[in-house]
This record gives sequence, C-alpha cells and structure tokens, in this order.
Amino acid sequence: MQIYAGKLFDPYTLQLLENQVITVSPESGLVLDVQPFSITNTNDLSGPQCIDLRHATVLPGFVDAHVHFFLHPYSEVSWEDQVTKESLVERTVRATIHARRTLMAGYTSVRDLGTEGAGDADFHLRKCMSGSNAMIPGPRYFCANRAIVPTGSYAGPKSTIHLNQEGIEGITGAEVADGEVECIKAVRRQIGAGADWIKWTITDYRFRSRMVDVSPAVSKAAITTFNEKELHAIVSTAINLGVKVAAHSAHWHARGHNRIASGPGVHSVEHGQFMVFDNETSKHLESRFPDDANKFNTIWVPTLAAYYTIGQGQGEIWESALRAFRTALERGVENIACGGDTGVFAHGDNALEMKLMARAGADWRKVLKWGTLGGWTCVRSMAWEGKEGEERLARVEELHEDARLVGDNEVPFGAVRRGFGADIIATSGDLENDFESAIDKSAIEFVMKGGRVHKMGGKELV
Repeated sequence: MQIYAGKLFDPYTLQLLENQVITVSPESGLVLDVQPFSITNTNDLSGPQCIDLRHATVLPGFVDAHVHFFLHPYSEVSWEDQVTKESLVERTVRATIHARRTLMAGYTSVRDLGTEGAGDADFHLRKCMSGSNAMIPGPRYFCANRAIVPTGSYAGPKSTIHLNQEGIEGITGAEVADGEVECIKAVRRQIGAGADWIKWTITDYRFRSRMVDVSPAVSKAAITTFNEKELHAIVSTAINLGVKVAAHSAHWHARGHNRIASGPGVHSVEHGQFMVFDNETSKHLESRFPDDANKFNTIWVPTLAAYYTIGQGQGEIWESALRAFRTALERGVENIACGGDTGVFAHGDNALEMKLMARAGADWRKVLKWGTLGGWTCVRSMAWEGKEGEERLARVEELHEDARLVGDNEVPFGAVRRGFGADIIATSGDLENDFESAIDKSAIEFVMKGGRVHKMGGKELV
C-alpha cells in the first residue's frame, strides 16, 4: 500500500517534507519505505493500494500520554458520582465509545493512568483493541490500572459517616498500600496482572488533616504522601521488573522529603502545576538516570487542558499551570509529552493540550514533536531505554518489530520512518498558518493505525 503525501511532518527534524510517498505493509503494520516523488511522474493513484493525500499534510498519529477512558467530563457527572453510581458495565461501554472517538480524532496511541474505581477493566479493554483483527476500534492502549496511594490520602470516594473507611461499598479510586512490604506487593500484583505502567502519588492529594482544612497556606503546600523507603520500594521494584513509573505530583518540592530528582528516579511527572523550575529541576528533566544499565529520561506531562477546562480558562490553578509551563519553555526544557488528563474533558478533544501549549508560546513544530515522537518516548516500554534500547532503535529498519511478533505496544511509533508502526494521520488544515484548526478533530481526514485504515476522506470506515 502506498500513501502519497503533499506534505509530511518529520518530528526528528521538525520539518515539513514535500511530496513524499510512504509504503506500508498492512500485514506487518510497519512502514516499509519513505521516498520523495515527482509530481510529473506520479502514476495513476486510483488503485485500491494507493491513497492520494497530495492535497493534505500527513503526520505520525498523535499520542495522548495521560487519559482516563473510564471517566467522562466532570461537567456532565462528578468524579465521585461516576465512581459510585455508574455501573462497571456502563463505564466500560462508555470507555469503548471514548476509545473510538479518540482514534477518529487522530490519536493512535494513549496511556491510561488509572481506571478510577473500574478495577481491571483497562486490561480487558486493551485486549479488545489489540491485534490486526481487534474487536473494537481504538488506539494503542498502555495501562496503569490503579494509582498506588497511602492510607488516608486520595483513595476516594470517602464516606462522610465512616471517616476511617477507605472507599464506599468497597469501591476505591486507587490501590492503598502502606510500608515497604505492601508497596512492593502492590507493584508486583499490578505488573503480574498486566500493567504497562505503575502510577503512584508523591504529592498533591490531601490527608484529612485539621491543619490542612483550616490553613490555606498549608493546604497549598506540597504534602508528602509516601516516605522515602516506601517511595524507593515502589520505584525500584517496578524498574527491576522492567516497568516504568509515573509520579502524580503537583509540586517538584515537597515538605518532609527530598526532591523527586534525588530519589530513585521516575520516568514521567504528571501535572506539576506548582513546579519550580530552578537549575536542579531543569537539569533533571534534561539529564539521564545515573545507572548505566537503566538509563531513561524523566518526561514532564503538564496536563494543561485539565486545568484550563476545570477553571474555564481562569483561576489560580490554571494560572499556576500556565506559569510553570512558560517557565519551562524559557529554561529550554525539552523532555515534554502531550497528555491532557483527557476524561476530565471530552474524549476526542485531546488536541486541546497541544492547542494550549502553542497558545502559551511553544513553537508549533515542537508541540507536534511532543505530541507524536515525544509521546512514544514517554509511553514506550523499558525495553526501548538504555544502551540496549538505543541499539534496538538503530535496528528498526530491519523490520523486526512486527506487531504479530512483539505485540501492539512494542512497535515503535511517533514518526513516519522505515521500521516504525504505520500509525499515520492527515489533516486538511494549514499547520503553519492556523495550527489550532489544523490539529482539531474536524480537520483530521485520514487515520491509519498499524497499517489499517480507520478513517478516509473525513469519514469513519466501519
């Protein structure tokens, strides 16, 4: 199959390459070749194995590094009511709809950072969306299952009658673990069940503390959740088992413990709306993990869209998130991935995160990189990190990473290059002159995931 692109965005060079023909194998789901073509020598493109996108701009499929498929907008139903009043069946049906809308918006890969009370439904959803003959349409789906939290912090919803009880009728939005042994067990249990990621909360969620309730100054401060031994137990256990760790943290600094940077290290920091980008923080986001056997970048996922949506574009939290992002831009922080905390706002509107980054002053080319190749760099497995990962990446042109052999989530993606997964989209918009309109779901006219076309001419293929 050949795709003729009028323009092709390359996230490695940040360039728009003109007149490129992309050869794709529907069997392996990989890109076989990318070459320029001459307009005067173009053959008839009406055949079934030719896709004419000469009028459009072709891009790698978008990646949303922070979604919650089992949630829908809080403006429709509050988080607590979704978790306690909507059945697992309803929430799962909604998740299938969310997956479809996400794919049709041009997002061919996502990382789901918690089912929020829906148990292991994400693992089952991933199975239904995987393989060349997937049961339902959806993006590549990386799962974190349940956030790990200590007793008395998040772990909601909470009873207003039984104040010492976690959850309501046995339903909790996260997994509670205390002490090194429980933390290790929680990580092992989730990875054993199939988790692609481990998510834990380092700061931000509030303990039911009289001091926090009565003191605005304290309530805005970073309060440590896990102690240093628990923190190390979670992260080191996950890394030893070959699974990455995402840290939910509003702050980089936190009272009562060292910075994340001085701990065992995490692969991504989620939110960070109150982060202070001093020299040490900026350096950590640009450096690599000190252990040569397990090198990795720490990547920041700002989730601007969540704060913008909740605050309706105003308010202290939104202003703090915007200020943190702009400061990161000023300091040259590059290890960023696009993830909107989608679910807080509508699935399918994932591009809001990229739009807000561009409005905040980021170059649209870099935003596209963070939303494609940067997304893969973030969500990919540990098998792509370190020296072995670099060597593996250097061999992708040999076409070894066939999804039929390594699985959907082990195929490289985020760029249209030989050996990468054929996750390819096209926009009818003008990226250079009207970036926001060009990445909006209404402008995405073509979607291919793993060599299979899901949208053509702006219409979904059933």
